[in-house]
Amino acid sequence: MPETPLPLFAALEAAGPAPVAAPGEDAVRGEVLRVVFASEDGDYVVVRLRDEAGEEQTLVGPFGTIVEGQELEAWGRWEKHRDHGRQFKAARFRTVLPISERGIRRFLASGVIPGIGKVYAERIVDRFGAQTLEILERYSTRLREVPGLGSSRLALIRKAWKELAEKRESLMFLQGLGLGHAFSQRVLAIYGAAAPEVVRRNPYQLAAEVQGIGFQTADHIAAELGVAKDSPFRLAAGVVFMLGQLAEQDGHVCCPEPVLLEEAGRLLAVEPPVTAQGVERALLDRALVAEPGDDGAETGRWLYTRRLHAAETGLAEALRPLLASPPPPRPRQLETDGARWKRFNAAQRQAVSAAFLNGVSIITGGPGVGKTTVVGEVVAQARRLQLRILLAAPTGRAAKRLSESCKMEAKTIHRLLKWDPVKGAFVHNEDVPLRGDLLVLDEVSMLDVELARNLFQAVPATMRVLLVGDKDQLPSVGPGAVLHDLMACGRIPVTELTQVYRQDDRGRIVANAHAVNRGEMPDLRPVPRDAVADFYWLDQEDPEAVPDLIARMIAERIPSRFGLDPRTDIQVLAPMHKGSCGAAALNVLLQGALNPGPAAEFRAGERLFRCGDRVMQVANNYDKGVFNGELGRIVGVDPAAKRFEVEYDLGRVEYGFMEADQIRLAYAVTVHKSQGCEFPAVVLPVLTQHYVMLQRNLIYTAMTRARRLLIMVGSRRALAMAVHNDRTTQRFTRLVQRLTVGAKP
Repeated sequence: MPETPLPLFAALEAAGPAPVAAPGEDAVRGEVLRVVFASEDGDYVVVRLRDEAGEEQTLVGPFGTIVEGQELEAWGRWEKHRDHGRQFKAARFRTVLPISERGIRRFLASGVIPGIGKVYAERIVDRFGAQTLEILERYSTRLREVPGLGSSRLALIRKAWKELAEKRESLMFLQGLGLGHAFSQRVLAIYGAAAPEVVRRNPYQLAAEVQGIGFQTADHIAAELGVAKDSPFRLAAGVVFMLGQLAEQDGHVCCPEPVLLEEAGRLLAVEPPVTAQGVERALLDRALVAEPGDDGAETGRWLYTRRLHAAETGLAEALRPLLASPPPPRPRQLETDGARWKRFNAAQRQAVSAAFLNGVSIITGGPGVGKTTVVGEVVAQARRLQLRILLAAPTGRAAKRLSESCKMEAKTIHRLLKWDPVKGAFVHNEDVPLRGDLLVLDEVSMLDVELARNLFQAVPATMRVLLVGDKDQLPSVGPGAVLHDLMACGRIPVTELTQVYRQDDRGRIVANAHAVNRGEMPDLRPVPRDAVADFYWLDQEDPEAVPDLIARMIAERIPSRFGLDPRTDIQVLAPMHKGSCGAAALNVLLQGALNPGPAAEFRAGERLFRCGDRVMQVANNYDKGVFNGELGRIVGVDPAAKRFEVEYDLGRVEYGFMEADQIRLAYAVTVHKSQGCEFPAVVLPVLTQHYVMLQRNLIYTAMTRARRLLIMVGSRRALAMAVHNDRTTQRFTRLVQRLTVGAKP
């Protein structure tokens, strides 16, 4: 009697006819001869395959943990690689169990089934031939006929084959819905054998719980499963997703209901009344929070995700005691009769005094106006008064710069608050406040609403807080407009410094940055050949010529002319991530020019990392103590241990290869990602292909990142577009209303 069949063959039989190539796609099928390379996450795998015509081919794709001997069917396109010649780049694929004796032998010998190595693979296939896999499936007790294979090993093989079969069944189900191998593996890692049932019940759960799977992917899966366009699950998921996108891409903390209905309606391809059903369902599910509009029905309600609602309300609550903090009854006497004090202008003196008389005060101004000098005076006066001083900034580079200027330790906000990985929370909070009398926080324009909430919840009402930032720079990468809102609430003294000190006859960076900020074209006159300046403009209308020009300048011309190290001193800032002159393309080019190897290296998907590479952390990792925007350098790669090490300003951090999605090459970074940093030299391409991002505050922010040298290259027309475009996107927040006297929390 046959044994009870395991799911594997049933799954194969139920799979139906094989998918066919989509229009414009090619298809290839054959036996995997060897795996040439496989990234740790399986997103980038190179295999040699013998196709049905007997020819060997190279395939590249997200093949996961494919093994030799498996049959592979893939769909994609043939392409010619610059170094490796003709190869097939697979967009999607499926594996098929081998049917030939040779393929089965290689498949079993690969170690895919614990208990069967090369020796037993030979013996089993010698005994059962092409029927081996059917024997494993239906008649596994016959494996006792194989010499040396006892009952304990048979039980191990039987168990492993069952697990493989169940996993294959789930994988086939997920991949049949259009989910790639890597994402299918993530789904299985989270839900295990229950994955198919979870997906059938609510595919939108994947978007909420599986990293990398967004609403569009979940929506495609839902369509494959026949979920209706007006399903409450779909409508609620679409509304929540769109609100999250508005926060992530545009920095909104909340959104007026009519705006959200319009944006989500476009995404869902339904009319606003139908979208409104999704809002109500999301509110019922407690995925959204609604607040009444400021002027009644005209604007409708304000809608928040729960996370951002908690952040904004928590920030307002934390600020109220500080804003209500009265001036000290007997103010400490500042030292105002020294020569240093007399050199300050009236605004600078006002800023110093305000720092000691108010719970919170703000200093703002552009480059060269003396912000650093004033902060230094505040710290010096606080030392004389024997106050306990805390210095902090959002990024490691900004903290290091603040530390150098004040001659005392400064920390990132995250390190100041101290992350506890066991509790998954900051050590310092409203229950365990920071200890000190004065907190100076630099680069406040970078502060988003969530980090601001965490910081101010840890500030006791007795502490004085001095916020320093440039209001004309780009707003924070994360949601919120904290500096703007604190300046606009009318309850915090603001000193704007305008008198420029840091410039001379040769220095044009500061003067040109201020010109751009006023809406004027910078001085683009060429520098005399025998002179050395701090600002250069290079005309280049051809966008295809700019990347090579930048690479030559950084690798050769700038180091020889200015004595700067191209791997540590020069930073390329790009208005955009994509495009031929975007950060992504420039990084590949500059890696080849500045760090070609030989050096230890590894791949993460299609991205190549090499020891010595300049990199940036692009996600907060509280457990490792490294945060979004930190710049570092890869100082060690251990292929055997599948680990690498990055040195940041504040120390070394070790990663596994699987964690490489947290970093990006950083020879070039976007202007947004450069906030809070200064570099000895900056190279900035400005082209019409960047038109989507060409705004005045972006160019101004980029220019103010340069300390000694700024080289701008590109089109004057594109630069003029940016300089004259001061239409910045207004971020939706309600922090000002919450901080206004008498406003409800």
